[in-house]
Amino acid sequence: MQTTTSPEETTHLQSSAQRFVRQEVAPHLADWEAAQAFPRSLYGRAADLGWLGLGYPEHLGGTPAPTALRNVLTETLACESGSGGLMASLFSHNIGLPPVLRWGSDALQREVIPPVLRGEKIAALAITEPGGGTDVAALRTTARLDGDQYVVDGEKVFITSGMRADYLTVAVRTDAGNKGRGGISMLVVPGDAPGLSRSPLEKMGWHCSDTAHLRFDGVRVPARFLVGQEGSGFKMIMGNFNGERLSMAVMALGFAECCYREALDWARTRKTFGSALLDHQVVRHKLMDMKMRIESTRAWVDAVTRRLDAGDEGAEWVSQVCLLKNHSTQTMQFCADQGVQILGGMGFMRGTACERIYREVKVMMIGGGAEEIMKELASRQLGL
Repeated sequence: MQTTTSPEETTHLQSSAQRFVRQEVAPHLADWEAAQAFPRSLYGRAADLGWLGLGYPEHLGGTPAPTALRNVLTETLACESGSGGLMASLFSHNIGLPPVLRWGSDALQREVIPPVLRGEKIAALAITEPGGGTDVAALRTTARLDGDQYVVDGEKVFITSGMRADYLTVAVRTDAGNKGRGGISMLVVPGDAPGLSRSPLEKMGWHCSDTAHLRFDGVRVPARFLVGQEGSGFKMIMGNFNGERLSMAVMALGFAECCYREALDWARTRKTFGSALLDHQVVRHKLMDMKMRIESTRAWVDAVTRRLDAGDEGAEWVSQVCLLKNHSTQTMQFCADQGVQILGGMGFMRGTACERIYREVKVMMIGGGAEEIMKELASRQLGL
């Protein structure tokens, strides 16, 4: 796989992403937020641009690319759109498909991955349960082998793209006698499987992203949809979290930059006491506090990404990802708060990016592993 990205590739991808948001997202975003969904056709458009398959192997319809280039796309789209809901659902396959890509059989990969990368199908990940979040080892959803099928029973909650996903990569307990890590497996459940029911969830933010509560009542799934070996699911989930957390850190960086840009534009044009807001030292200092945190986050993202693309995924690197996610989302939180403050009354109005991002901060700080969990995991990786 390519491990470096050229300035030309970066510039081209940034320009394409900026044009996409201006022409195909920004004019409709308010309506999508109100409707709590965006058109399925947007997946096809993103696939046509090669974005859904960025980083996936060619034989499955993807385009191999280093993590650094995928970060460029993520950060640019987040910054230009200012919409966590758009990013979460449009790219939910990037947390749903990696276990299949890394551990699934060749036949399972060929069946599931290509139609998702073409934008024809939607993939999602289903780990969290009503009775527990980050404590994956305590999950209760079961999958019992009956002949050549698994019978799935249980519930999942807070599932991004859960209402319309065509493939759900689900964490299940296949060994009822093992209540810990060893009894967990991963199973792809087709979205049209009888016995699967879905309920939409109302949220503080991410309004144009569908989020679901899932119920599995005797859902029968062919045994060939098992990902890897029985009992190896916990390791898959933990490895998958690293990529998710890095991606969330990059998204948070883009949203922080979005708040900074909107606040700066407002400060340049808004007049108070006969002069622009930007002419006041206190406002300039707020903007520089935002900029300082953004640039430190970007440098950390770049450093962690270089190590990943060089093949370093050791314990110390995992600790860096955990701490980076905390730092990045705290940067997003700070910039959203200061952005709303600079916009004043306008920052409290729907339609501004700062207001939307302000509401979406907490899901970024909690999703993929809450701050407290990230600190504890990082300390353990460092042997403390």
